[in-house]
Formats: sequence, C-alpha cells, structure tokens
Amino acid sequence: MKRLLVVWHSRTGAARQMAKAAADAARGDGEVEVVLARARDVDTADVLAADGYLFAAPENLAALSGEMKEFFDRIYYGVLERTNGRPYALFVSAGSDGTNAVRQVQRICTGLRLREVAPPLIVNLEAQTAERILAPKVVPAEPLARCAETGAALAAGLASGVF
Repeated sequence: MKRLLVVWHSRTGAARQMAKAAADAARGDGEVEVVLARARDVDTADVLAADGYLFAAPENLAALSGEMKEFFDRIYYGVLERTNGRPYALFVSAGSDGTNAVRQVQRICTGLRLREVAPPLIVNLEAQTAERILAPKVVPAEPLARCAETGAALAAGLASGVF
C-alpha cells in the first residue's frame, strides 16, 4: 500500500486545519495509508517510508515557519538522493502574502528532487495586527475544500501509480 505523509506546523491552527482537511480526504476509500504528523515529530525514516508528501505551514515574518524549516534541516541530508521524483504538494497559511514561504519550500524540494504535482495553495487570512496574528485562526470552507481536493488527488495519483 502506498503511503502519503502529511507534515504540518501551526501556531494558530490554520495550517493544521489545512493539513487535516487534506489528510481526511486522502484517506478516502482507504487505498492509501495517510500519516498526519506534526513537523517536530517527523524523522528521516518517516520521510523515506512515504511515497508522497503534503506540507502545510505558516509563513512567519515573510518566511517559512521555523519549525517547518527545522524539519527540512533535520531530514534533508538523510533523504537526499533517496526520494528523487516523489510527488509533493504545499499549503501555506499567511497573513498577507505567503510567496516567500512557497519559494523556500520549492527550493528545498528542488534540492531533494521531489516533484511538485499541484500548484502551491496560499491561504491569506489577512492578519496584520499583533492581536490578529497571534489569535487562533479558522480557515474558511472554500480554502479547506481546495485542501481536501489536493489531498484526494495526491492520494488517487499514488494509488493509481500516476505518481
């Protein structure tokens, strides 16, 4: 059975909600094993055991969140040249932009020779004050539905051998 690893980091709940929506949809008919895991709990063996990946993280201070970056730092050399061609998708929760976090993950995944199989999804929650930035987030239904669609499509591609 193919395995999809959904790695997330979230301080205010948005990226976690996005990852969960994708994981729940990916579980679909049970053809793919789906592992939903917080970035700090994922190690090299987990990454090597997966056939595809979905990453969900916030953009903090115009960059990828530290915990997600630390995940990539920890696993990078242990999986280098061992995950070539495996598919991935990316979700970023942002307060305004999100593009720099996307750019960072794409560069890391290019180095790992992973294959981007869906356009990155940036969910802009328009948090611009300290109070709104730090507040718990609720991701609207429409972006969550897009996360679910991506998760289901990634799982279907793994199950059918497209990826």
